[in-house]
Amino acid sequence: MSSSTQPKAVTSTTNSPHHQIVIVGGGAAGITVASQLLAKNSKLDIAIIEPSDKHYYQPAWTLVGGGQFKAEDTVKPEASCIPSGVTWIKDYAAEFDPDNNIVKTREGKQVSYDYLVVCPGIQIDWNAIAGLKEALGKNGVCSNYSFEGAPYTWETIRNFKGGNALFTYPATPIKCGGAPQKIMYLADDTFRQNGVRNQTNVMFCSAVGAIFPVPAYAEPLMQVVKRRDIQLNFKHNLKAIRADSKEAVFDVTTDDGVKEVAIPYDMIHVTPPMSAPDFIKTSKLAGTEGPSKGWVNVNKDTLQHNVYPNVFSLGDASSLPISKTAAAIRGQAPVLVENLLAVMQTHSLTGKYEGYTCCPLITGYGTVIMAEFDYTNQPLSTFPMDPREERYSMWLVKRHVLPWLYWNRMLKGKQFEGKALKLKGWRPAMT
Repeated sequence: MSSSTQPKAVTSTTNSPHHQIVIVGGGAAGITVASQLLAKNSKLDIAIIEPSDKHYYQPAWTLVGGGQFKAEDTVKPEASCIPSGVTWIKDYAAEFDPDNNIVKTREGKQVSYDYLVVCPGIQIDWNAIAGLKEALGKNGVCSNYSFEGAPYTWETIRNFKGGNALFTYPATPIKCGGAPQKIMYLADDTFRQNGVRNQTNVMFCSAVGAIFPVPAYAEPLMQVVKRRDIQLNFKHNLKAIRADSKEAVFDVTTDDGVKEVAIPYDMIHVTPPMSAPDFIKTSKLAGTEGPSKGWVNVNKDTLQHNVYPNVFSLGDASSLPISKTAAAIRGQAPVLVENLLAVMQTHSLTGKYEGYTCCPLITGYGTVIMAEFDYTNQPLSTFPMDPREERYSMWLVKRHVLPWLYWNRMLKGKQFEGKALKLKGWRPAMT
């Protein structure tokens, strides 16, 4: 996109702009939906409400933390990602009034719409772990869940001299459920390469009770853990970091209840708790009970809101009961676009999202299990091979192919071509 066609932040004198379609969030979901909508109808009046002037390819932050990717290669100007012809309202969404079709912004704008797409991403609740925010980025406390944090993870891992190396997983939904253990396997490889693994205890401290929610992929991951001699501490929910004494404090669930356990660390990679953004939790768009509580309350098949028919949602902030990954958005966006256009034309909704998602599970330098599954929690593959096996070819896909596809295909609204990139893939025979 040339600089002459890049969108500019809105500087309108009116505080009450109106747009046919308003998209809240200019991340992977918002940009992809906007691009696909314009590919279907270039005359649509679309606005994106997005405060950040930078766009991040977050799936590569694990590779940054593992020394395989430069942080600066994961970011581009937001203006270069927003499709030409889309109005960019450079502001924070602060409040929804879906009964009157209005989004209120932090700077006081009241943006009205005919149709609304909600996809602001997920909120990282750093403050939910006592002492974490103050301890991050020094003395071995690291996290890949920020652009600034991932490089320090690599600094910590490559300079590690031995001791307790902890890797945590919280009790909340998170983006990319496999990421907390991916960095652990890369760290384990590095410790071995640096000759410090024999004096190192690698521990995976997870608030949940399994290594991965899909049993077909959990089995090979358990083999990886066994092969690497990694200690699994399930039902360990990190609640505090005591930086002065270098202790991680966990609530541990046992048959007798919950007890507090402090584990000394020499390094700790923290996956913080996450949730829907606060302005969604408190809105009429949020679910009020069950797993959808606090998340944008949408039909899991059509992505249409269960109360407001002119509202749709996808991505991390939605209530869709599937892993929160960029690959899931790749499956959701075409369905949302099809159904949104159908609603605009008063047609019935025929698009159906079957829950496709993908989590490239890095199991070491040069090996990846390309875990693909859907609402059935059964393995499937867009490649003609058993997805449960560790493969060098899938490492190449994760390291080189997926970043290129993200910037050059997905954000451009282009469908993925070829047998190996279709969403409905080959299901392996289970043995």
